[in-house]
Amino acid sequence: MSVFSRITDIVNSNLNALLDKAEDPEKMVRLIIGEMEDTLVEVRTTSARAIADKKELARRREQLAQEAADWETKAELAISRKRDDLARAALVEKSKADEMAATVAAELVVLDETLAKLGDDIHALQQKIKDAKARQQSIVVRGQAAKTRLGVRRQLHDHNIEDAMARFEQYERKMDNLEGHVESYDLGQRSLKDQIDDLAVDEEVDEELRQLKQRMKSGAASKSADGKAGA
Repeated sequence: MSVFSRITDIVNSNLNALLDKAEDPEKMVRLIIGEMEDTLVEVRTTSARAIADKKELARRREQLAQEAADWETKAELAISRKRDDLARAALVEKSKADEMAATVAAELVVLDETLAKLGDDIHALQQKIKDAKARQQSIVVRGQAAKTRLGVRRQLHDHNIEDAMARFEQYERKMDNLEGHVESYDLGQRSLKDQIDDLAVDEEVDEELRQLKQRMKSGAASKSADGKAGA
């Protein structure tokens, strides 16, 4: 594939479409940037050769123009010396130089057009590379994050993790049973706090009993007094 056809393919390509079709966008964007940069180097190298060719052709055109002018001068000299035969021969050489100069001029026009197109291609490639590099970091970060998340998901669904969690639950159950056995020995035994709390409750009950007896005694005395008063 020539450098010009590669330029056309790259410039006309849609980066988003290429990345959508890629199985590994991170790898694809690196390849795209590498291809663009390689092509850019080739285009610049081609441009440098074209510029050198243009300078050489320009010098050649000037030389041919000077050669044509020299033959015309010689033809004039021959005419002045009554040597039409020499003048005619000089004009033939002048015509050849003019023709060659016209050919070189035409080549220069084509070369100028080529250089203009190469300039446009370089600018387009630079923009493509800039766009790709701007997206590269984002794609790399997103790719790394996706791979990390995928690894975590795979670990969560891994049988080793499930087995470990099952064993962990078994150990928790064993600890529950052990604590249950320990607590079973404490059943029926009153702690010091419980006994002190009971004393406080007993005092409250005794006080309530005393007050009840006092009220009953006061009630009985009141009834007795009322009976005597009625008699």
